[in-house]
Amino acid sequence: MAKEKKLVESITSMEEDFAQWYTDVVKKAELTDYTSVKGCMVIKPAGYAIWENIQHELDRRFKETGVENVYLPMLIPESLLQKEKDHVEGFAPEVAWVTHGGLEPLQERMCVRPTSETLFCDFYANDIHSYRDLPKVYNQWCSVMRWEKTTRPFLRSREFLWQEGHTAHATAEEAEARTIQMLNVYADFCEEVLAIPVIKGRKTDKEKFAGAEATYTIESLMHDGKALQSGTSHNFGDGFAKAFDIQYTDKDNTLKYVHQTSWGMTTRMIGAIIMVHGDNSGLVLPPHIAPVQAMVIPIQQKKEGVLDKAAEVKEALVKSGIRARMDDSDKSPGWKFSESEMRGIPVRIELGPKDIEAGQAVIVRRDTREKIAVSLEELNSKVAEVLETMQKDMLERARAHREAHTYTAKTLEEFKDIAENKPGFIKAMWCGDQACEDALKEEAGVTSRCIPFKQEEITCECIYCKKPAKAMVYWGKAY
Repeated sequence: MAKEKKLVESITSMEEDFAQWYTDVVKKAELTDYTSVKGCMVIKPAGYAIWENIQHELDRRFKETGVENVYLPMLIPESLLQKEKDHVEGFAPEVAWVTHGGLEPLQERMCVRPTSETLFCDFYANDIHSYRDLPKVYNQWCSVMRWEKTTRPFLRSREFLWQEGHTAHATAEEAEARTIQMLNVYADFCEEVLAIPVIKGRKTDKEKFAGAEATYTIESLMHDGKALQSGTSHNFGDGFAKAFDIQYTDKDNTLKYVHQTSWGMTTRMIGAIIMVHGDNSGLVLPPHIAPVQAMVIPIQQKKEGVLDKAAEVKEALVKSGIRARMDDSDKSPGWKFSESEMRGIPVRIELGPKDIEAGQAVIVRRDTREKIAVSLEELNSKVAEVLETMQKDMLERARAHREAHTYTAKTLEEFKDIAENKPGFIKAMWCGDQACEDALKEEAGVTSRCIPFKQEEITCECIYCKKPAKAMVYWGKAY
């Protein structure tokens, strides 16, 4: 019992210190480890398996919309990066530079890609000639490097994994349609697979991607009331095309510039899963994304027939399409229960001599700890049913938490009071002037998260300057 107690005690309570709780969960669930490269992490098997499931599910959804995968180099010549002024200024503080090849200094230094817009533009300039070559709807799975000053596993690291889609279109309308389409893909993925509800909207000009005409975002709320930008989709218009001279001959035999988009989602979504669903016992993984959905735990496994029956149960679950494993280690059952909870496995299945004799097993839900005795004949179908119920319940709990921590402010005093005392989203009106946006950040410590597609008229005037309002905005403190 001492060991079992120590396992749970090794996680700081989220109510006591949320940041330390997060670090403890990441470490104790063996998702990552530190490295000798400052700001970079080892993603261990338990963490990488979650990313593989994210990658697999997103990739399938992308391809259903006509996306094709490609791969471009990780190094970008400085002269190429300099071609789009706003873009290079936006990324300059985060760029890592390669100056030598072996022992010889390079004639031109290269940056390790912080993102690949310039590489795709250089590629498209040589690959696109006619309207028949359009659209180009490409995506690459890769890592990028951004020299962040403050890092935290998954949420912000110097090197991280992601996908970046880059498309080229004949018209502005096609580019805008693709931009919104991919944002909707991300939103559906988050809600249907990660059980994380999101707010869809447009970033303000201050917060948009460097070089973009418009940036759209999905914003989610973590358990501590902070926001997390969970996926972005950018409409570049023809700005990059003009900088890189990406033209095509249209049907009327005239030269026109292409219109481009870019969109991405990263390993920070693993951090989002932890912070939306986790509890003081560790991870709580939504069944649709969990690498292991069911863990079979034999009780008194040294008794004759227990291990054989547990293995039979596990194999039957696997054959029915459930990602199942069996813990036949020599640890105590209590330790195995705690470990299964720590790793966030959606259900555990307890099976001992008395259960076998009764022709049943006990299903335990990770999220509610509810125990359900079920006959072995019905086990496969019942586990599948419990997993689907749990998936839906987790989304609804996360949505209820977000709604309970979304506040409406009609006056500046009310806005500041909420920002200081009530962690969460704040809905308030804005005039569209960046000066007011800057002032709210300075005085209340919040940033604009998005101008939601679903607008409300809370008042008719800006929360800060009292001038006529142009939009309702979600504000909040963010990771």
